[in-house]
Amino acid sequence: MRNNKILRKKYLLLPLCFFFLLLHICMISVYAGQENSTSGPELSAPSAVLMEAETGQFVYAKDKDTRRSPASVTKIMTLILIFDHLHAGDISLTDPVTTSAHAKSMGGSQVFLEEGEIQTVETLIKCIVIASGNDASVAMAEFISGSEQEFVAQMNLRADRLGMKNTHFIDCCGLTDSDEHYTTANDIAIMSRELIVKYPEILDYSSIWMETIIHETSQGIKEFGLTNTNRLIRTYPGCRGLKTGSTSKAGFCLSATAERNSLKLISVVMAAPDYKARLKDAAALLDYGFSRCSIYEDSTPESLPAIPVKRGLHRSAAVQYGKTFRYLSTDGTKITTVNKKYIHPASVNAPVKKGEKAGEIIYFSGQKELGRIPVIYSESIRIRKYTDCLKDTLCTFWC
Repeated sequence: MRNNKILRKKYLLLPLCFFFLLLHICMISVYAGQENSTSGPELSAPSAVLMEAETGQFVYAKDKDTRRSPASVTKIMTLILIFDHLHAGDISLTDPVTTSAHAKSMGGSQVFLEEGEIQTVETLIKCIVIASGNDASVAMAEFISGSEQEFVAQMNLRADRLGMKNTHFIDCCGLTDSDEHYTTANDIAIMSRELIVKYPEILDYSSIWMETIIHETSQGIKEFGLTNTNRLIRTYPGCRGLKTGSTSKAGFCLSATAERNSLKLISVVMAAPDYKARLKDAAALLDYGFSRCSIYEDSTPESLPAIPVKRGLHRSAAVQYGKTFRYLSTDGTKITTVNKKYIHPASVNAPVKKGEKAGEIIYFSGQKELGRIPVIYSESIRIRKYTDCLKDTLCTFWC
């Protein structure tokens, strides 16, 4: 009888235990949902990233490595190659470029260049950046490399050198809907950073809202207005570019860059459902970054003492910082107090070569190490020879 009562109590406890188990699972789901809802902005685009430009650090990512069609965002790589050649001195902004029949035949977004029409390099850059002209992109590709195909081969080589592992181009403007023309949100951020950090003058062009060019052909002279395809430069404070893109295959894409208080952010959105969604998503990413991120930069570091050199022509070697130290805080806290520790040898033996590592600086905030940068020799010092010693001896008596 007693055993039956115990069994009845156990059977009564089973549904109660099951109820509390379900309650516990539900609470975990709720908390998990709350955690996900605050882990980043709500986006309609399936792929997106947010990067801090100076450090190259990713702040937010959503499906960042899925290969997708980039549409006209492709032109970021086209612009990188154009500015590569400008800075190398191969071409200049005032060089005349003649439009070919192939360039004229480009559909989609265009500035309606005529075959044989001549425009300067700078005008075509504006046509590419502001109005996303496919015809202008092909004209520049042919001008630089002789053919679009050869230019695209250079685009792929450049992408490979930048570490864009999931990118392949088959044209210079993104007009194609081929499955062989693809990139990722991650890789778009990488090439966007390369363009704006290495060639910041691009922002002078990408921040232009409206511009007028002159078509001078056999049909006469006429003006043509360019209007920027990136509305964020007018609606989002601090936004100065960078490139939009849309096709039926790609959806609506955008790489946007904005700067506030020395913080430069790159917001990439791929395959948004419509143009309003891509603007909203890009702005939401930038809002998220500016609300959570702050950057510490050691922009005016103190000078470093020279390092003694044994058996060298000179007794010590001057040193300098190998680069500017930058630290990105992404948790909403601002780094204000930073301590530094300089690690270097007490002395070195000659020879010393300019540019070689001499030591390092370690940066701390409290007990937390923020990062390190190298200290390098700013001069070369050779080994002191017998003739140098003899010369010094003679100078002692005669100089």
